[in-house]
Amino acid sequence: MNIKETIKLSTPIERVEKALKLAHQGQPFLNAVVTFVDTEKQLDNLQNINPDAPFYGIPIVLKDNVNMKSVKTTGGSHILANYISQYNATITDRLQAAGAIVIAKSSMDELGMGGTNLTAATGPVYNPYDLSRMSGGSSGGSAVLVASGVVPFAIGTDTGDSVRKPASFNGIIGVKPSYGRISRYGIIPYASSLDHVGYFTRNVSDAALALEVLAGRDDQDMTSSFIEVEKYSVDLTGDLSGRKIGYIANVVRAIENQDVLAMFNRLIENMRIAGAEVVSIEMNEDLLNAILPTYYIIANSEATANHSNLDGLRFGVQQAGNDIEEIMSASRTAGFGKLIRKRFVIGSFSLFVENQEKLFRKAQKVRRLIVEDLHRALNGVDGLIAPASGYGAPKLQDTSLDQLSSRYLVAENFMVISNFSGTPSLTQPLGYVDGLPVGINLICHPFEEKKMFEIAAGLEKLTGLADCIREVGE
Repeated sequence: MNIKETIKLSTPIERVEKALKLAHQGQPFLNAVVTFVDTEKQLDNLQNINPDAPFYGIPIVLKDNVNMKSVKTTGGSHILANYISQYNATITDRLQAAGAIVIAKSSMDELGMGGTNLTAATGPVYNPYDLSRMSGGSSGGSAVLVASGVVPFAIGTDTGDSVRKPASFNGIIGVKPSYGRISRYGIIPYASSLDHVGYFTRNVSDAALALEVLAGRDDQDMTSSFIEVEKYSVDLTGDLSGRKIGYIANVVRAIENQDVLAMFNRLIENMRIAGAEVVSIEMNEDLLNAILPTYYIIANSEATANHSNLDGLRFGVQQAGNDIEEIMSASRTAGFGKLIRKRFVIGSFSLFVENQEKLFRKAQKVRRLIVEDLHRALNGVDGLIAPASGYGAPKLQDTSLDQLSSRYLVAENFMVISNFSGTPSLTQPLGYVDGLPVGINLICHPFEEKKMFEIAAGLEKLTGLADCIREVGE
């Protein structure tokens, strides 16, 4: 059932009470919530909101790097355990103006750096389909709260594939729109040239509606776009006839799981029956293999600069020391987890004057080559598809993947190309392997979200996988 139908069938108080009940029931098992948010004043404020507003009285969740005034915002890190937001992020204002009720802030990998949601200061987030498996990250808390039926919508952020990979692992929709389509004002950054606001829903119709609420120019974010916001949800038919869609052959080759490949091939066959032309697209293999190292250098370099103010003096929990240097060192050592410290070392090393040309600048040049190859692949097609992952959610401590293999470098990291390029990208359910969800990813031309949702709606018709939830205990 989509958001518009839900609004007609129950009251705001009923919806919020049900969401809070489910969230509290699931918390001991899922560990997806960092902070519960008081809803009383928000519900009272609905008297000032048009009942026809698109999210009227709908309970939602914000990732814990999104500012909401007077609410704790930790970014998943110990160093921000005492930070209370002083203002709203632009998207918080827009969602509340549309009638949304924020019930919680969700868990995330520390400062958004990670793909597992195992590094959050509050501990791992667990997959509702199998509590021994990870949620994916860094937006895992938001993904799990949508997938487990707590809320129909949740905000995430996506710097590599931090919305789209958890969407695949949890059997829901994950959207990363074009760079600049949604304001990032009031959101704790990771890597400024790669960061996107993204979000989760359980069907394509809600995903299209949500972008109408979130998108648009914001003068407080100078990277936000002036391009007109379309009515993405209007006349959403899902008609695939006449569409030309490419599948990324390199990604498909890198997938070893035969069940995933069989589901993907069935989908392609059904797309052709529905009237789409589906063609194989070959991308540059060397550039695909370079995505992950290029990402590590650029993202960690930008993160090192962005988080230099988390020092226990300007921001962050302060540790004792005899002088400023000792205070900063002690605060950052105690405040950051092992993985974050490692990433800051990589970023700092890449930004050393003697290393900038051979590391950071070279990574930027390789990024440009990867983007050019993506644009070449998109030329002449409406969009590109590939399985979002070659498997279901891994076990919590799974270390079996060879991180130098094509299976890992290509099949598990190709979605980063949409962060490099700023192109819109969406992951939606493809099917299930051994009871675990597997997703399919769609990439389209910049600011062609309307077309992206149309194609996604067509794929949703073919899979029949809309409004999938997995309540804990099922």
